[in-house]
Amino acid sequence: MSTPPVADRRPTPRTHHGHTFEDPYEWLRAKDDPEVIAHLEAENAHTDATLAPLEPLRERIFTEISSRILQTDLSVPVREGRWWYYTRSVEGKQYGISCRAPVTDPADWTPPVLEPGTPVEGEQVLLDSNEEAEGHDFFSLGTFDVSADGGLLAYAVDTVGDERYTLRMRDLATGENLPDAVEGTAPGAVLSPDGRHVFYTTVDEAWRPDTVWRHEIGGSGDDAIVFREPDERYWVGIGLSRSLRYLTLELESKITSEVWLLPAEDPTGEFRVVWPRREGVEYSVSHAVLGGEDRLLVLHNEGATNFELVSVAAEDPQGPRETVLAHNPDVRLEGVSSFARHVAVSFRRSGLARVGLLALPGLAAPESAGPGLLREIDFGEPLFTAGLGGNPEWDQPTLRIGYGSFVTPSTVFDYDVESGSLRLRKRQPVLGGYDPTDYDQRRVWARAGDGALIPISLVARREAFDRPDTAGPPPVLLYGYGSYEASMDPAFSPSRLSLLDRGVVYAVAHVRGGGELGREWYEQGRLLAKRTTFTDFVAAADHLIREGYASPDRLVAEGGSAGGLLMGAVANLAPDRFAGILASVPFVDPLTSILDPSLPLTVIEWDEWGDPLHDPEVYEYMRSYSPYENVTEQQYPRILAMTSLHDTRVLYVEPAKWVARLREVGAPVLLKTEMSAGHGGVSGRYSAWRERAFELAWILDVLGLADA
Repeated sequence: MSTPPVADRRPTPRTHHGHTFEDPYEWLRAKDDPEVIAHLEAENAHTDATLAPLEPLRERIFTEISSRILQTDLSVPVREGRWWYYTRSVEGKQYGISCRAPVTDPADWTPPVLEPGTPVEGEQVLLDSNEEAEGHDFFSLGTFDVSADGGLLAYAVDTVGDERYTLRMRDLATGENLPDAVEGTAPGAVLSPDGRHVFYTTVDEAWRPDTVWRHEIGGSGDDAIVFREPDERYWVGIGLSRSLRYLTLELESKITSEVWLLPAEDPTGEFRVVWPRREGVEYSVSHAVLGGEDRLLVLHNEGATNFELVSVAAEDPQGPRETVLAHNPDVRLEGVSSFARHVAVSFRRSGLARVGLLALPGLAAPESAGPGLLREIDFGEPLFTAGLGGNPEWDQPTLRIGYGSFVTPSTVFDYDVESGSLRLRKRQPVLGGYDPTDYDQRRVWARAGDGALIPISLVARREAFDRPDTAGPPPVLLYGYGSYEASMDPAFSPSRLSLLDRGVVYAVAHVRGGGELGREWYEQGRLLAKRTTFTDFVAAADHLIREGYASPDRLVAEGGSAGGLLMGAVANLAPDRFAGILASVPFVDPLTSILDPSLPLTVIEWDEWGDPLHDPEVYEYMRSYSPYENVTEQQYPRILAMTSLHDTRVLYVEPAKWVARLREVGAPVLLKTEMSAGHGGVSGRYSAWRERAFELAWILDVLGLADA
């Protein structure tokens, strides 16, 4: 039996608004201190020793995951210019290989069918990420942008995990990199249509993307600052309209946005604002040509909680507005994509992500456009997720759509706008005899204490739902997130089958703070209503227990990042509901982080959580739910915390401190720190499968299914 490491108590006072908190483990923040590294390594050794009996199970699960996936495969090609672009995966290699092949018939928009093992005529390898990653424990590809003429590639790589990238340019005719290289960029960058300039962003001391730069490719002068945002609440980004007519400069806080445009034919010119920022007003812009006139389709929430879509003149964007899609309290408009001959809209209704086509003057008019001139594309499943895929071409007759559900593997469709037909291009292969009819997905509704109905999505083998009463409830994994208006939509997971095929029911609690039921659903779970997220999750667990779907001794909760805050909060609020809690990169010391504006991204987060530094009410409210500060002497379930040393979004110190505090009160808690990874965990698909196998083995052990 391994003895858990015990961190020294070295109280550090933190005083705000007349309250002093003696933090015993703040010293663990010193990332470069050998004593801190030694403590994290001791925690890893303890976790490895404690879970050593699960090693055979981990290997079985890893083998199951890898055996379900077609490891040598190709993506469905996406057409851009004179080329079809696609990615290869090769068995034994961690990362994808980016390729392209020439378009042989400009009039034919049917993507070529690519088969593993069959050579592709005219194939050109643009970037082999396996070669780029060689010699590095971590690798992440950020920007990948090909110039409009297809001759130049701009790409960015991170080999640490701290989301700081090196931007490089490659001549695609020779396959050689140009001397141009920029260190320390943020992941986003875009080439000007003429291929002479690349625009990129850098970060300030708090790692906030705050500055847009212009680099002349092959030039000898210094890079020019295009825009710098002084307000610490805002991020900046750079993009290019699908029409190639406008470079777009986008500024966003959590609740406010602003867009600037520059004619792409004049990349050294001055950007012009579309709508000046107004506190609390969010909007996005898509360039369209309607009736021969340049228009901007603006999706905004000014007086429209769930957003509305308007059209304005590109030359006078602050002039008259024409309503295209009026506000609908039952439909959350999420995005608009303009093309030469049609306009697509991403939206959410009844808790599901959907895609529709607009009927507008001068464009292809959907024959059966419903209210608001929006025709929804139907997929025929009760639970699903539909979204726009890669659609880079301005004048294309089809719409690439990504689709999936809990039981339908990831699927690629091309939607023919003129005929309204949906053409299947590829469905993710699942090897080993997967039959979707063996599984069932359903949605149930839990009632919160204030009467709100919380959707819960479920998927399991059919026999798990149809167990005889004498068998008792099945084992359940309940997942939750509930922040930033992010929606946890139905999606297929090959690794999840290792749970389902052992009789586990997988459930997702769509709690407030997320965006599944629209903007109001989000508003009811943020700022001074944040505790609603936690009580909704407990209500979801209670509903599953009460209705016979679960029992506390066979129920595990899981969440990551802001969902890790949810895990820490429910561990304190309702530890008796769960047999185990898995918290990945968990935001469990939020008050300490949000009080320090020098930390990465803190000021930006004030619009999500509140400003405890200047507002005593927010301080007291956050103090009331902070998982780290509310650990008490009570019986906790088994807890596994996963973190990464180089995470810049949720610093490793938060779960490290939380685990140390939980251990003080005798909680059965384990900490695993990836020493060469960032917020998203390890890089490389095989490493990611092994990490998930590690987590799933622990979950199955808690559920009593380690030998199933």
